Amino acid sequence: PGGPVKAAESGTVAAITKSAEGIPIVVVRHPDNLLTVYANVAGVQVAKGDQVSRGQQIATLRSGADSHVHFEVRNGFESVDPTPYIQ
Repeated sequence: PGGPVKAAESGTVAAITKSAEGIPIVVVRHPDNLLTVYANVAGVQVAKGDQVSRGQQIATLRSGADSHVHFEVRNGFESVDPTPYIQ
């Protein structure tokens, strides 16, 4: 808990929204119609439209018993295997 959540790749913050429970979700847009999604975070440090660099801190890890980052890579609206994008 409280650890940094960093952008997996450079891009533009496309959206900052909240889950049904009010927990922040950050979406970063990348070239080639790719999006990365970071959910279950806190302390969001970016705003919609901001340019972010690979490895830049964008939020912190939320505290609590279920402290983890939900990370997704999407090609358009489809979730894809994130492995090739984080190696």
